[in-house]
Amino acid sequence: MNENLFASFITPTMMGLPIVVLIVMFPSILFPSTNRLINNRLITVQQWLVRLVTKQMMSIHNKKGQTWALMLISLIMFIGSTNLLGLLPHSFTPTTQLSLNLGMAIPLWAGTVILGFRHKLKASLAHFLPQGTPLPLIPMLVIIETISLFIQPMALAVRLTANITAGHLLIHLIGSATLALMDISMTTALITFIILVMLTMLEFAVALIQAYVFTLLVSLYLHDNT
Repeated sequence: MNENLFASFITPTMMGLPIVVLIVMFPSILFPSTNRLINNRLITVQQWLVRLVTKQMMSIHNKKGQTWALMLISLIMFIGSTNLLGLLPHSFTPTTQLSLNLGMAIPLWAGTVILGFRHKLKASLAHFLPQGTPLPLIPMLVIIETISLFIQPMALAVRLTANITAGHLLIHLIGSATLALMDISMTTALITFIILVMLTMLEFAVALIQAYVFTLLVSLYLHDNT
């Protein structure tokens, strides 16, 4: 009970060196490539899910936007796998670090914005000033739209960080409460344990949903700029 509540969010080290790079690279092992004519069930299910998500996500894009298909499907697989691995006991979730999420959000957002200014300059500039705006409100609206544009990557990163961190904290608190209640009332401890199991199942869903939401928003930014 004296354990630090935020101890699980501290970047792990080995012999004084951070090993977060190895942890970030680890999910790639879960998606092996195969040269066999007939794949096993696991790889078949993975490929089916990849095709399903790719088809759904790329359906709104034109030919130029569909060139981002590999980038977006790699992004959703990386975020989803790291979120799920972070639910294992004594593990570390890289997506609870705002710096990592900003490192994913800012380059992707900047790429979509640059693409829009390169190929759709007039349409991109038109977003800063809606049609029919009264003349006195033009300076204020331009400032507001500029701020809303630059806040998009921050919103992406903070949304992912907050949702994953909040779920881990709830699991930690309810797990600690279950252990403490075992010495007081087994009935109450059992009820708390059932809540913990249900919350853990919910966190599995949240881990996948947040990966999908992050990638979907990047996809929508791309659609607006292509």
